[in-house]
Amino acid sequence: MLARSAVASPSSGAALAYPASVSVWELVVIGGGPAGLSAACAAARRGVRTLVVERAVHPRYKTCGGGLIGTSLAALAGRIEVPAHDQVDRATFTLDGRIRFTRRHRSGPLVTMVRREEFDDRLRVAAVAAGAEVRERVTVRSLEQEPDVVRLRLADGAPIVARTAIGADGSSGVSARHVGVRHRQVDLGLEVELPVSAPEQARWRHRVLLDWGPLPGSYAWVFPKGDRLTVGVIAGRGEGERTRAYLRRFVDRLGLADVPPTHDTGHLTRCRADDAPLRRGRVLVAGDAAGLLEPWSREGISFALRSGELAGEAVAAGDLAGYERAVAYRLLPSMRAGFQLLDGFSHRPEIFHALLATPAGWRAFVRFCQGRADFAGLLAPLPARAALALTRRLSRRKEGPPVNASGRAGVPS
Repeated sequence: MLARSAVASPSSGAALAYPASVSVWELVVIGGGPAGLSAACAAARRGVRTLVVERAVHPRYKTCGGGLIGTSLAALAGRIEVPAHDQVDRATFTLDGRIRFTRRHRSGPLVTMVRREEFDDRLRVAAVAAGAEVRERVTVRSLEQEPDVVRLRLADGAPIVARTAIGADGSSGVSARHVGVRHRQVDLGLEVELPVSAPEQARWRHRVLLDWGPLPGSYAWVFPKGDRLTVGVIAGRGEGERTRAYLRRFVDRLGLADVPPTHDTGHLTRCRADDAPLRRGRVLVAGDAAGLLEPWSREGISFALRSGELAGEAVAAGDLAGYERAVAYRLLPSMRAGFQLLDGFSHRPEIFHALLATPAGWRAFVRFCQGRADFAGLLAPLPARAALALTRRLSRRKEGPPVNASGRAGVPS
């Protein structure tokens, strides 16, 4: 017979038997990105025996703009030295290539630019230093829950058993499917990494470009990272060809169409439905796996870092339901405000463009970038709510009255 190892069940005190070769972890984290590594770091430094499994090998390229806003930097304070390749203090805005203006903030950077292969690897080092074990080239095929443990089935057939699991393996990963995360919004992001010459580097140093695009809710960006530029666009899923055409036109307008990209990638971003679950039994989801990101800008790193840390803290405290409460209190209000902004922006991007050109609009943008206010806070004052309501009214006028079944304008019967 196989030798067995016995581990006490926290709920009943009874011993659970497993083959001696199988170690029962207190926590296994699926995914070695910002959410998973933040969760592992938070749990391990509180004494939780933690394992991280990651299918790739760090450092690995990741499709991402790589812009850290102040909220992300605050979440990282004291944990890692951020591997910055630029600190942006200027932003240029265009409306589908037109009506261009640039603003500069002279009191500190707006956004810090990182390369995800370096940034994620720095987080991995921090998690290991906190006491977590990281295993790479590990693919999780499925999750099964028993009364007191979670069992992971790996691609090679080997088992991993843990008291609790945190899924941080992306919106299409096994943990999101296991928990049953539902999504309200799905977008397609396309991105190229362009190596640029010294004159082009000087042109873009300390400056980003944001272009409000021709598709509803779309925009494009240029993010400087030393000797490369990250150039991308994002729009709603289902507009694949038009989104690709937007990226081609955007790169051409920049005068960079002849630069061969070092990476040319795409990915889907998914925002959770408001009532989507964050936990199923002993399995929690964080970051993209939970559909946690800002719906308008699609900024996800700050949500990954914060939700991961909240999940790790909840496991260490033995209060898994506390994770759901913390996310509802600290993250979801900003997402709800982001959906409101996206709704207005999708219909009338020219109004948002004009508002950003005003002193009040620029101050709001700066406060968001520096992490001094989230969108829930920015929409709380009466003038902001009035501006959003005006945008909605103008959108309805632009679209015209509803059309009934007969094809005539008017209220449907």
